[in-house]
Amino acid sequence: MPIKKLKDYLDKNNIEYITIRHSLAFNAQQIAATTHIPGKELAKTVMVKIDGKMAMAVLPASYLVNLNRLKELTGAKTLELANEMEFKHLFPECEIGAMPPFGNLYDMEVFVAQSLAEDEEIAFNAGTHVELIRMAYADFERLVQPVVLAFSTARTA
Repeated sequence: MPIKKLKDYLDKNNIEYITIRHSLAFNAQQIAATTHIPGKELAKTVMVKIDGKMAMAVLPASYLVNLNRLKELTGAKTLELANEMEFKHLFPECEIGAMPPFGNLYDMEVFVAQSLAEDEEIAFNAGTHVELIRMAYADFERLVQPVVLAFSTARTA
């Protein structure tokens, strides 16, 4: 069960959260619409390679990653999007593309967009394409200790 590792971790740390089941959806914008969660509060995890090392870029569903800005802010020599074949083995208990933004559970760095860090609550995929977890951003930040940077831009219509 993909969500077990995450729920065990949250429970062990006495974190208040809710689980939200929804109809099958594969992209963050669809999930936001289905669950009636504002796109700014739904976190999507984008896998990137920074100087060849896998990392998570976490941003609101309604935003886009500015890769050049992230590269500049991290001081990386190279930064590129990772393809699914490069990271799917790192999350064996998760459906591809539904990994939660808890890089600390997978020994990888997490970069969070400043625009997401401004929210009181966040919701994110819980390892499947039909389940979310919603919790206080402050709890997420305390557990994951992400690097917060301004690397996202609002999606235009």
